[in-house]
Amino acid sequence: MAHEHADLHDPETDPLATYVLEPDDVRPLLEHVVAGPGHATATSIAPFTGSPVAAVPLTSVDDLPEAARRARAAQRTWAARPVAERAAVLLRAHDLLLERQSDVLDLLQVETGKARTHAWDEVGDVANAARYYALRARRLLAPRTVRGLFPPFTSARVLRHPVGVVAVITPWNYPLSLGLGDALPALVAGNAVLLRADPQTALTLLWSAELLADAGLPDDLLQVVVGGPDVGMGLLEHVDHAGFTGSTRSGRVVAARAGELGVPVTLELGGKNAMYVAADVDVEATAEGAVRACFGSAGQLCASVERIYVHEDVREAFVDAFVRRTAALRLGAGLDYRADMGSLVGPAQLARVVEHVEDAVGHGATVLVGAEQRPDLGPYFYEPTVLADVPDVARLHREETFGPVVAVYPVASDDEAVAAMNDSDLGLVAAVWTRSAARGAALAARVRAGAVAVNDTHQLIWGTVGAPVGGVGASGYGRRHGREGLWETTWTQTVVAQRGVHTGRGVGMRQLEALGSEVRASVLTRLLRAERALRLP
Repeated sequence: MAHEHADLHDPETDPLATYVLEPDDVRPLLEHVVAGPGHATATSIAPFTGSPVAAVPLTSVDDLPEAARRARAAQRTWAARPVAERAAVLLRAHDLLLERQSDVLDLLQVETGKARTHAWDEVGDVANAARYYALRARRLLAPRTVRGLFPPFTSARVLRHPVGVVAVITPWNYPLSLGLGDALPALVAGNAVLLRADPQTALTLLWSAELLADAGLPDDLLQVVVGGPDVGMGLLEHVDHAGFTGSTRSGRVVAARAGELGVPVTLELGGKNAMYVAADVDVEATAEGAVRACFGSAGQLCASVERIYVHEDVREAFVDAFVRRTAALRLGAGLDYRADMGSLVGPAQLARVVEHVEDAVGHGATVLVGAEQRPDLGPYFYEPTVLADVPDVARLHREETFGPVVAVYPVASDDEAVAAMNDSDLGLVAAVWTRSAARGAALAARVRAGAVAVNDTHQLIWGTVGAPVGGVGASGYGRRHGREGLWETTWTQTVVAQRGVHTGRGVGMRQLEALGSEVRASVLTRLLRAERALRLP
């Protein structure tokens, strides 16, 4: 497995480098954490070296009521501003993000351990979303006119209002995409946001808050709270909507508490995502796509492919090409674009990956490539791994690994592939590869997943920001992206008005009631039949 050497300070070789980042450089960011006097701290660790990054202040649940109070006060003024003014902040944030991308790319790599190319995917994603919502929000939030009961004497409009204060509970693996990216539609809709950061990736989110402030976002509209599950759960008591991204187990706990409180939630949870390689594919192009689908951010994303079903007619050729391309991936820890894959985030994630692979091998799975730790590169590096012959009893067969490990299974037909892909409680994303566009569309429609890519990967799904994405089954509910992602943090109000009531010239329920119940029923029956004949919706 090829590799690149790290260029970060390691305290074992450089005793003066106590922290990876200079404390004076990160202190201005840390001062923006919502945390009261005497707060506790958590030390984040650089995955590339295991060295400390920063002592991050922790938010207490006792800090949340005041943060929510300030957010509500700011939100009332913000919601009263025209959508065009709110959208202008997003456009300025878009420009500043691209201008300052080098800074946040460094932070993303230091905090998550991902390769720079995968860190850039977060920058590109958020810029894409900022532009989309800035340019579309005014139309998507505009009042909508619908046909009234007695046209033209009845008018009806549907209005959209911001819910108020939104909690965005963000995991460590994609802090920019799942933190700032989810905050943007909530903000342009007129809400305030309380953004919960994992202590491991708090600096990226604090940098994002500073970026929005520089783009013109008023004070207190976006506040960063830092902590674990207690803070995330505590937020539910102070907000009007919550968006949560994380494991299925944690998501169910969040959903249960939100249900008790009557707080609507959007959940994007786990994935055991599948890919099908049909018999008619270009093997090399498909193998290249499979590498991108499986090993981005070292497999630490809910949309990563962990199961590949290959038609037996091309199984040998595809597996050979896939293994060859996987073995050629360059692992490394440099803050540059030389590495193809970075590190796992820490010891717990490494232990899970090792356990899944060892359990599968113990039950008879075959290692085609990888399955080795790489302490020569850093404490949490693990080679991209391809397994075959994984039996049903192996944990890796059904459980989400959340690492650079994929299992390959042979199938004899399209029907067998679809059945195998759907044999999971999880249904987040999937992929189908075939030369035939018609075949691909038909197969995709049969797969039980919130989004399916044909001849590409989750990157194509995620980059199509105008379309909603989200899971089914144990992968959650609700949607981000598209108009649905904007509407998640709004509520609708229907306003129906009857004309002519005070002049006696209109036609409405008052006139019908005056005719008596029997005549009223007869007139309305004829009206319904006429509307049916005219095919009026």
